[in-house]
Amino acid sequence: MAVDNVEIIEKTICYQGFFSIARLRLRHRKYDGEWSDILTREIFERGHAVAVLPYDPVRDELVLIEQFRVGALDFPADPWLIEIVAGIIDEGESAEGVAHREMAEEAGCEIEQLEHVCDYLVSPGGTTESTALFCGKVDTTGVGGIHGLIDENEDIKVSVVTFDEAVALLHSGRISSANPIIALQWLMLNRKRLRLQWQS
Repeated sequence: MAVDNVEIIEKTICYQGFFSIARLRLRHRKYDGEWSDILTREIFERGHAVAVLPYDPVRDELVLIEQFRVGALDFPADPWLIEIVAGIIDEGESAEGVAHREMAEEAGCEIEQLEHVCDYLVSPGGTTESTALFCGKVDTTGVGGIHGLIDENEDIKVSVVTFDEAVALLHSGRISSANPIIALQWLMLNRKRLRLQWQS
């Protein structure tokens, strides 16, 4: 259904800080053509993000990062999550520009080529956030250590792992957030093609 099949009756900003929360009163057209009752929904507005899986097709290695995530405090594993490079798109930035910026800031690494994987909605039942997901060609030589911006209190451990090691982390459940899960599953399907394409 098109957006013109939704009527926003009222929008109230309930909280405005690093993130914001809005309350919407709305109705939408139902599949039978009638209008729904008026619904009240709170929406978490975080902005839109970019995530990059850094892959070295020559060495068959990936760059993974590990950092503390407050949203994982109640998760059965510890809140230091194995992830891929990611960041929020600021006003006026392109997704590709953010990919290059975040790779330098979070991993101390340079992207040689980018391939778009997909755009997906993170949790559309409660947030407007979407992610533009990429795979980036990198050279893993000398990559590693602790990175991140001091003024953003980032403390990011950067590691280089083989493709097989990354897949083992995925299968063991050690990788538990959406970006690296989706990206690694995509790489498992596209690795052979990428190695041929990016090494030629």
